[in-house]
Amino acid sequence: MARFFLPPDSWLENPALAGDEARHLSQVLRIKTGASIVVFDGEGRRAPAEVLDVSRDRVSLKLGESTISRLPRPVITLAQAIPKGKNMDFIVQKSVELGVAAIQPLVTKNTIVQPGDGKSEKWRRTALEACKQCGQDRIPEIFEPLPFDRWMEQQRSTSDLKIIASLAPGARPFREILGNLEKIPKVTLLIGPEGDFSTSETQFASASEFQAVTLGEIILRVETATLYCLSALRYQFDQQF
Repeated sequence: MARFFLPPDSWLENPALAGDEARHLSQVLRIKTGASIVVFDGEGRRAPAEVLDVSRDRVSLKLGESTISRLPRPVITLAQAIPKGKNMDFIVQKSVELGVAAIQPLVTKNTIVQPGDGKSEKWRRTALEACKQCGQDRIPEIFEPLPFDRWMEQQRSTSDLKIIASLAPGARPFREILGNLEKIPKVTLLIGPEGDFSTSETQFASASEFQAVTLGEIILRVETATLYCLSALRYQFDQQF
């Protein structure tokens, strides 16, 4: 059944899809009056809905009983150095499918691409579309890009588990770190750019209580490393609460 985003402030009186969501229903999918759809508010709430009236820019709805989806645990913040090309779009999409709560794009010393105006909004649209397609009812918060050093200054006591994927000597196997932990409410996962973090950035992360992990002998592409780590965290800790 087709899913549509209905903002939280549109659930009280005269609920209706507007803007892009209305146009997608009326112009692309050509859904007619009387059809059944599903709406979600991006904060975990979903409900069945009947289409009452269709126009190009507004679709009136009658909402059924709403339910609240389980908050994925642990709550994961992905701090992602912005990679080349369209890889950030891919990372955002797949991170939504893996239930991240927030994504912080980072500009590091080895970051090649500098984010331009509108990038964050584009990633938010990607996240919304991914939620619609995969059945995720919670849209992750996607922050504006920050320089690595400025973001790191905020990370002194922000998470129960802080991990940095690293090629530096002394990084411990990811399995070893995860295997020694039990319930972890919050995780911050830090993934570097092509060429990894600089020595000073790795040291800064270590001083901020990030544990360096190795992902094995094979050097992974940025997007592969991100999905590897998110999948491992979900496998190890999902359903623990």
